Amino acid sequence: MNLYASIILVTLLVGYVLNLVADILNLRALKHEAPAELDGLYDQEAYRSSQIYTRVRTRFGWLSGTWMLAVMLVFWFAGGFQTLDAFVRSWPLGPIGRGLAYIGMLISGQALLSLPFQLYSTFVIEARFGFNQTTLATFCADRLKGMALAIVLGAPLLAGVLAFFMYAGPYAWLYCWVAVILFSLALQFIAPTWIMPLFNTFTPLAPGELREAILTYAKAVKFPIDDVYVMDGSKRSSKSNAFFTGFGRHKRIALFDTLVDAHTVPELLSVVAHEVGHYKLRHIVKNMVLSIVHTGVMLYLLSVFLHHPALFNAFYVVEPSVYAGLVFFGMLYAPVELLLSIGMQIVSRQHEYEADRYAVETAGNPNAMGDALKKLALHNLSNLTPHPFYVFLHYSHPPIWQRLQAISRLAAQSGV
Repeated sequence: MNLYASIILVTLLVGYVLNLVADILNLRALKHEAPAELDGLYDQEAYRSSQIYTRVRTRFGWLSGTWMLAVMLVFWFAGGFQTLDAFVRSWPLGPIGRGLAYIGMLISGQALLSLPFQLYSTFVIEARFGFNQTTLATFCADRLKGMALAIVLGAPLLAGVLAFFMYAGPYAWLYCWVAVILFSLALQFIAPTWIMPLFNTFTPLAPGELREAILTYAKAVKFPIDDVYVMDGSKRSSKSNAFFTGFGRHKRIALFDTLVDAHTVPELLSVVAHEVGHYKLRHIVKNMVLSIVHTGVMLYLLSVFLHHPALFNAFYVVEPSVYAGLVFFGMLYAPVELLLSIGMQIVSRQHEYEADRYAVETAGNPNAMGDALKKLALHNLSNLTPHPFYVFLHYSHPPIWQRLQAISRLAAQSGV
């Protein structure tokens, strides 16, 4: 147990305990009565179901999280990383090929270990609460498509990263940073056209009141839009969402079919206005810049620690390699990642408030925005009273009652 091993082990255990404490506090924060802002949203039976759903998902998370942590620790201290490295080195492959095989086998092993939990979550828990619409065939097809994408897109990117750090010298992290940025930007362009349709069907929104309202609104706020689509989210879940993709003049708004079926035109227009707000307020650009900076910092630190013999000794690996160093650095980097993720969550929650404000000010209907949020909470069985510490660690959106309070204050101030 050298310093690196101690840091990584403490990080794993502290992360586990932090999540456990947050979960316990979150369960204790469940109230018998809904917040005043949501009074009348749930009937007693529905409110009870939302609390049961929170408890079931939390306890299931304890089971799956404990299992994955236990397997990880056993694999580590039983010398699994060294055994796998020796196995891969016995193959007639070059260093990049060995790296792809090593990391690919670790990812595949983790996926197989989590598969039973995913099956239970989808076909037992989500089905119990009326959310699951996924068939076993769709579930398997999703995993196979995800695997194919990982091979087609992920493997070349990983091979490039390995090649840079093996052969590009002291500025490898910089070249790698540029390559990752270009890859990410390219992915943003091809995802709406080539990747997302592999998993869902996107149908242009039929002519009518909703389509006309959205296009008129987009024109009024000068939001360039290619088209409005309805996504068949109901093939997997009854939960609802909305988003937009694309850049420049080729932006697409996508509404889940479950969202369209459950909301009125003013409510849907408010949801669209919220998403437009993220674009107009440059949240997407800001998040992209933060992500780029984050990636650069991570790659630079990787270049600093990648070749430290003690990092490999911590995992009982005899012969250092770039590919094993990538894996071990990822675990060493976890404390930094935790702090950065908390910071990003804080920024994200602020962005949600700002997008809500934009939607209210431009769509001019705070009641519709509030009703849309209430229906989303109802249909998704959202926890209405999350504990602040749980929100601090995990929430990218503010709790719904806080968003409704902010919308009410805005409506009162503006007289809308």
